[in-house]
Amino acid sequence: MDVRKQVLQIIADQAMLDVSDVSMDSTPEDLGIDSLGLVEAIFSIEEQFDISVPFNANDPSESDFDISSVAKIVEGIEKLIAEQKT
Repeated sequence: MDVRKQVLQIIADQAMLDVSDVSMDSTPEDLGIDSLGLVEAIFSIEEQFDISVPFNANDPSESDFDISSVAKIVEGIEKLIAEQKT
């Protein structure tokens, strides 16, 4: 399972962009994803990987989950998947 590819696809779908338009350095803002879109993307990611993302949509800065870039989102998801397997 390639987490990176799947997350890129989910984020691209949410932004209504081609996956080639999404880079690891992209921020949700760069992609035109607002807070509601980000929540929807997180829900899709949770469903795809059967994980629970500790994300506070009302106050993302208070969350342990870094949403500052696609790379940070992928990193966080990979960590959650690894933790779940233990």
